[in-house]
Amino acid sequence: MSALDSSPKGLSSESARDRLEKYGPNLPAPSTVTGPLKMFLEKFRNPLILILIFASAVSIFARDWLESLIVLAIILGSTILSFASEYRASQAVKKLRQQVRIKALVLRDGEALSRPVEDIVPGDVVLVSAGSLIPADGVLLESSDLFVSQAILTGETFPAEKEPGESPEDATPAERPNCLFMGTSVRSGTGTFLVVKTGSGTTFGEIAGRLQEAFLETEFERGLRRFGALLLQVMVLIVFAIFFTNVVRQRPIIETMLFAVAIAVGLSPEMLPVILSVTLSRGAQNMAGHGVIVKRLNAIENLGSMDVLCSDKTGTLTEGVMKVEGALDAEGNPSGEVFRWAFLNSLFQSGLTNPLDEAVLAAPAAEGTSAEGYEKLDEIPYDFVRKRLSVLVASPDGGRFLVTKGALRNVLDACTSVNRGGTSAALDDATKRDILERFASWSTEGYRVIGVARKAVEDAGKRQDESDLEFLGFLRFSDPPSEGVSKELEELRSLGVRLKLITGDNRYVARHVAASVGIKAARILTGPELAVMRDEALWHLVGHVDIFAEVDPNQKERIIRALQRMGSVVGFLGDGINDAPALHAADVGISVDKAVDVAKEAADFVLMEHSLAMVRQGIQIGRRTFANTIKYIFITTSANFGNMISMAAGSLFLPFLPLLAKQVLLNNFMSDIPSVGIAGDRVDPEWEREPHRWNIRIIRDFMVIFGLVSTAFDLLTFYALIRLAGSAASAFRTGWFIESLLTELLVLFVVRTYRPFYRSRPGTFILASSALLGLLAVALPYLPAGRVFGFVPLPWPVLAAVLAITLLYLVVSESTKRAFFRFLRL
Repeated sequence: MSALDSSPKGLSSESARDRLEKYGPNLPAPSTVTGPLKMFLEKFRNPLILILIFASAVSIFARDWLESLIVLAIILGSTILSFASEYRASQAVKKLRQQVRIKALVLRDGEALSRPVEDIVPGDVVLVSAGSLIPADGVLLESSDLFVSQAILTGETFPAEKEPGESPEDATPAERPNCLFMGTSVRSGTGTFLVVKTGSGTTFGEIAGRLQEAFLETEFERGLRRFGALLLQVMVLIVFAIFFTNVVRQRPIIETMLFAVAIAVGLSPEMLPVILSVTLSRGAQNMAGHGVIVKRLNAIENLGSMDVLCSDKTGTLTEGVMKVEGALDAEGNPSGEVFRWAFLNSLFQSGLTNPLDEAVLAAPAAEGTSAEGYEKLDEIPYDFVRKRLSVLVASPDGGRFLVTKGALRNVLDACTSVNRGGTSAALDDATKRDILERFASWSTEGYRVIGVARKAVEDAGKRQDESDLEFLGFLRFSDPPSEGVSKELEELRSLGVRLKLITGDNRYVARHVAASVGIKAARILTGPELAVMRDEALWHLVGHVDIFAEVDPNQKERIIRALQRMGSVVGFLGDGINDAPALHAADVGISVDKAVDVAKEAADFVLMEHSLAMVRQGIQIGRRTFANTIKYIFITTSANFGNMISMAAGSLFLPFLPLLAKQVLLNNFMSDIPSVGIAGDRVDPEWEREPHRWNIRIIRDFMVIFGLVSTAFDLLTFYALIRLAGSAASAFRTGWFIESLLTELLVLFVVRTYRPFYRSRPGTFILASSALLGLLAVALPYLPAGRVFGFVPLPWPVLAAVLAITLLYLVVSESTKRAFFRFLRL
């Protein structure tokens, strides 16, 4: 402590500020937050943009000033448009994430304050309790029955007991019971520790720094990667074919290079990152307005694609407010003695606060129960293998008793005797059978039933003392189904999402709750059955079972992996320590604001209230977000692809380039402007009714079919222009520029909806910007600015022919769309 210039009262606020400047934020890996200048400059890292800038620079040296400056101006305009949209989106998301920052209890100026974990510095004194994430590496100063899960560092299944002391310098994390490590979590007990290392200097930080640990690739990210690979293949093929063919035809190298790269820019979805950022940030803001905070943006699309939601029953299907309905002896009679021992167990246990203990301490019977004269001596924390919690207490008369409560079967397994009317009797098979029958009967009625036992001991002991217990009786709890949950489940089903109940409770309670909210329970799979079941058998069975009972945390994760193996996009809703593995494994991890830190840290979304209604609203927003992203991809792969093919064909057979590089880039820039509005576009209700997933085959087929339609009309335009305007290059380029831009603007209205385009109203920005740009495209050749881009006024017959071809293209594209989606449904 002296080496860190700290004290048991912690640091002063001023000292903490100075150290934060010196050591930096307490982050396990270097921050990836991008400032505005860096974000702007990164826009120029696109290889295509760099090639265009290089070619323009060469053109300047060749004294073609005007052409080069126009190209550079368009590049700069596109970059500014992209940067402005993406930066606003990133700032909005940053503010939302502030709402779910993980905090720690730190002593500052002698007072316990809740501070973001990023602000913790060496020398801080931190207080931890059950459910806390350890925010840094440090040395224990005080502890009380402190057990910490270190699986993330050591791989150990069971939590390790921690207490102040000394460890050898060369000891591993598993061999340091006096130290706490960043990334681990408290399972039970309390402690106070001195922070020694923060950020990348911690054991966890060194691992994260080497591996740059990241989440697994989402379904959406995989789709984007495949789409990018498809476009890259097409783009490389077209660009090289155009470049080499035109070089062979002895056209100017610089002009050909600019034209070929401009085509590549036109084909590449350079606005896709912007559309994604804006769409996802708007989705995150909409979800925040409905009480859902997004921690990981790319998971929004996964939420929309989700077709299976796994959840515990407590707080989701039920009200989540436990009430003690009775303390009963082994024969089922009310017993104040059973309640007294259960009360002592709940009062003295130092593990994570849970609804059962809260219900015991809040029960009316607790008002007349006193712990005066009793003293806690030791504790055996709850774990998910034993499913019991024991507290060793000293009674006022000097006796020592180990008091145990937990899952009834697990408590009963540790008992050899039973209390009958104040006397102890052997626990024979007949008595055990009677106890289990009462348990099953009450559970079938929907009660949560746990067992209570005790034994007198001579010395303070640990786990080995949980044997030869005397069974005292039962605690019976009620947790009725939430009002309106049946309706919410029906709405989830109407959205194509199937709920699967995964609970540690017994099969009888699970069946009762499921039946009361409308979940069919033709088959229940239990934890013991899962333990002996091979993965292959689970894969084939998991889709046919909706209730999994008596499962442990590892089995929850196994169920989710099996569902994913069978092709489902799986969400998991959890809020406890035992839910962290499943939250990590799920495609969509959902937790709640009141959850333990380790659960919130593992989740992709945090609900401000524990409600299925919020999940449903999040799914709908996720589907709208996914829909608007797919719209842009369909638009890019339809008109753009067709136009690029047409340009390639025209450059091969025409005596001149069909468009100049600056005209290609202007076309691309103007057609991208309405695309920015896709993020806020309306989505047809039909899209929201079922989950959608990436299908690269559909995107490829869509690109080819609509690209060929676009190319066919471009070739028709070529023919009309040559017949009506002759072989003048300027008139040809002007006519085709108008037709090309108008078709790109109009196809947006066609492919943005499954419905006939005239029955689906687009967003205001899309409608207004497309109308203005369409008018500008027609008017540009007649304006002085048109000459700068090489345009000339068109005779009215030529302009009329171009507009007629454009309208015909709209009709044919609409018919093609209907046929395409009708074929998909077959």
